[in-house]
Amino acid sequence: MTLTLYPAIDLRDGRAVRLRRGDYADETVYDDDPVGVARRFAAEGAEWLHVVDLDAALDGEPRNRHLVEAIVAATGLPVQASGGVRSMDDLDQRIAAGASRVVLGTMALEEPAFVGAAVARHGDKVAVGLDAQGRRLKARGWTTEVGDLFSALHHFTLQGVARFVFTDIERDGMLAGPNVERLVEVAEATTARITASGGVATLDDLRTLATAHERVDAAIVGKALYAGRMTLPQALAAAGDQS
Repeated sequence: MTLTLYPAIDLRDGRAVRLRRGDYADETVYDDDPVGVARRFAAEGAEWLHVVDLDAALDGEPRNRHLVEAIVAATGLPVQASGGVRSMDDLDQRIAAGASRVVLGTMALEEPAFVGAAVARHGDKVAVGLDAQGRRLKARGWTTEVGDLFSALHHFTLQGVARFVFTDIERDGMLAGPNVERLVEVAEATTARITASGGVATLDDLRTLATAHERVDAAIVGKALYAGRMTLPQALAAAGDQS
């Protein structure tokens, strides 16, 4: 199975940044031109982009929405947008801005009934993000605890969610390798597809993810690209190479 890669562009104050373990006080700014970053990823062969509005994730204010529109326009690539969806209007606007998929995080966890309505309205354009420390789910930019990982998986699977984006917070931005054991547990707990997020540091990490479980079919790669641990062409080759 080929693993679909999503190069990540995390937006804060209009810049491309990375956080360590989701800590807004532990930020590295990588580029003042996120659209330029998106164009570079597109030129290097990206098939999707993962764009996170960190400002909106924290306070619900979509100050970077125009950058999602600009990235879609500049690259023509499908974009998976995440961060700060707090209403059906927010969701509609992300899709109207060109997002091919929108990841629901805080809204899904704090108002679970919203997910069923969102799936009924937009189908598989809706995914649910499950960001966890151990089994404890976190919301609002990972500042509040909101429930149990496996209970949420069960509930949202019954609501028809087709894809979950699972992030191990302890691994995110740490270049420590993905938590493959937990990913497999997550995949076994649902019939939905799983996108792995957090910890990818080496090409071997991608090869491991590609064979971890049949439902783990995608991975988000961020800091490893920005820190020069791998190039996107190398990552794409590794994701498709299980020999």
